[in-house]
Amino acid sequence: MFIEDTIAAIATPPGEGGIGIVRISGSKALDIAREIFIFVSKKNKNFKDRYMHYGKVVDSEGSIIDEVLLVYMKGPRSYTAEDVVEIHCHGGIIPLTSILKEVINRGARLAEPGEFTKRAFLNGRIDLVQAEAVMDLICAKTEKLAKASLNQMEGSLSAHIKRMREQLIDIMAHIEVTIDYPEEDIDEITTQSIRENISSIVENINHLISTAEHGKLIRQGIKAVIIGKTNVGKSSLLNALVKEERAIVTDIPGTTRDVIEEFINIRGVAVRIIDTAGIRETLDQVERIGIERSKQNIENADLIITVLDASTPLEDEDREILDYLKGRKVLIILNKIDKPVLLDRRDIEEYMGSETPIVETSLTLGKGIDKVEDIIYKMFFRGEIEISDHLMITNIRHQEILNNAKKYLIDALGGLDNQIPLDIVSIDLRAAVDSLGSITGETVTEDLIDKIFSEFCLGK
Repeated sequence: MFIEDTIAAIATPPGEGGIGIVRISGSKALDIAREIFIFVSKKNKNFKDRYMHYGKVVDSEGSIIDEVLLVYMKGPRSYTAEDVVEIHCHGGIIPLTSILKEVINRGARLAEPGEFTKRAFLNGRIDLVQAEAVMDLICAKTEKLAKASLNQMEGSLSAHIKRMREQLIDIMAHIEVTIDYPEEDIDEITTQSIRENISSIVENINHLISTAEHGKLIRQGIKAVIIGKTNVGKSSLLNALVKEERAIVTDIPGTTRDVIEEFINIRGVAVRIIDTAGIRETLDQVERIGIERSKQNIENADLIITVLDASTPLEDEDREILDYLKGRKVLIILNKIDKPVLLDRRDIEEYMGSETPIVETSLTLGKGIDKVEDIIYKMFFRGEIEISDHLMITNIRHQEILNNAKKYLIDALGGLDNQIPLDIVSIDLRAAVDSLGSITGETVTEDLIDKIFSEFCLGK
C-alpha cells in the first residue's frame, strides 16, 4: 500500500437502495472531482469545503452517468485526514460501479479493505483502539456493543491505556535518575515508590481484564446450542425465541437434519441460537452427519440448552445426553407441560446438580419463553450492564496484551522484592510499556496493522 496514492471505493452495501456513495481520498481527490462533475447551477462553479453540491457525473466522452450530490472535505478535517470527496448517487449497482470506474480511470486506485480507516490511523487522526472500534460499531448487532464501540471511538479506553503507559515511563525515568546519581542515596525511597506505583498499575490492569469476559460476550454474543432427543421441541424453542417460523416443526422424528443458526437480542446482548439435529442412534446417513455436527457445536458452545419431554419419564437416551453435559454450562427446558407431566425433576437434579437451572415450558401454548430469556441473561450477567460510563475490554487482542503487560509488571515487582538491580527491573518495565503501546498503536508492527485492517469491509 502506498499512502501517496489516491484511493476510491464504494462505501455503501451492494444491492438496490435510494442512495449509494463512492468515496475518494488522497491528494488527487479534488482534481478527479473537477474532471467528472458538472455543476447544475451556473452561479456556483467552485467546490466549497463541507458543502453539498448538486450536479451530474459524466464520463470521458461527456455522457451523463448519474445525477448526484457531491461533498468535498478538505484535509486534515476529514475522516482520513486527507482530501476526501464523496459522491452520493442513486443506490444501484450500475451507477455506483460506473462512477467508481470513471474515478479509477482518472487516476485513483481501488482501495484495499479498511484502507480509509487505516489512513486515518497512519495520519494520526485516530489510534488503533479507535480504529478497531469503528469496525465493531459497523458490525454491532446490539445497542450495548454499539455504545461500547462509541465509547472506544471517543478515546475513553485509549486515554486510560495511555495514562498507565505514561506512568510506567515516569517510573523508568526515576530509575534512570537513581542509577545515574547513586551518591544521592535515594535508592531505598525510590524502590518503595516504584513498588507502590507498579502495584497501582497492576490493579488498574486487573480491573480492565475483569471486564473482558463480559466484553467478549457483548462483542461476540453468547453461543447457545439447543440439543435433545428427536421430537422434544428443539425447533419449536428456536422459533419461539426468534419469534418467527425459522425451523420446520413436525411430529416426525429427525425432521431437523442440519444445524440452523439465528441471532436474537436479549437485553442488549446478542445470542447466537443454534438448533441441532436430535441426538439418537440412526441408520440415515444424512441424519448421522447432522448429529455429528450437533456434537461439534456442543464442544464450542457457551451455553447448552437441553430440551426434555416432560410428558415422558426420563429415558436412557436422556441420561446419556445429561451425562455428556456434566461440567458444562447447561439450561434444562422441560417442554410439553400442557400434557400430563411424568418426568420427575429430582431425576434431573440427581444427574446435573441442584444448581442447574430448569425452566418449564409449553412451546405450543407459548408459555415459559420469557423465563428462558431471563435465565439465559442471568447465567452470564449479574444485573444490568451500564456501558455509558464504564471502561470495558471487548477485544480479545487487547485482553491478551493486558495479560502480557501484567506478567511483565509482576516480574518487575518480584525483582524488587528479591533486590535485583533497578536497571534489570527496568527491562521488564520497558516490555510492559511496549505491550501497552501495541494496544493503541504506538509500538505496533506493520504486519499487525495489515492484519487488523484486512478484516475491515471495503470502503471503510
